[in-house]
Amino acid sequence: MPVYYDCQRCTACCRWPGQVRVTEEEIRRMAAFLGMDESAFIQRYCRLAANRYGLALMEREDGACVFLDGRDCRVQPVKPQQCRDFPNLWRFDGFETRCRARPVSLPWDAYVQAVARATGRDPEEVRQILRARGMTDKTGEPAGSKFPP
Repeated sequence: MPVYYDCQRCTACCRWPGQVRVTEEEIRRMAAFLGMDESAFIQRYCRLAANRYGLALMEREDGACVFLDGRDCRVQPVKPQQCRDFPNLWRFDGFETRCRARPVSLPWDAYVQAVARATGRDPEEVRQILRARGMTDKTGEPAGSKFPP
């Protein structure tokens, strides 16, 4: 059975070094949520992405996300898709040593539904992402040993 990671809102992912790339739509939503003009939002909260293609959120000096406020995200309802997708649709080796998400083995359909709810994606979109990563067969069912622990 696939393992769903139930986020416990530990905010460890908000403190890791790296970049959170943002799309124009995500910038628009976050700026509106904060009651800001998009240009002002970009000037205050964005930087050029590492590969110089697009924008990423700024980090604080300690590497934490600019929107981390204690143990809360200031833009939680409209946070970027990259943030929504962690740790179920992307992760890195060893993430579980810092992330406090609770691993839960779920039947396949329940897993897809849980990931869809957590990421704000449609269940069919989740299946397509998993299929593209070789984690399902052509019918959308789990591909056995290819499924990550």
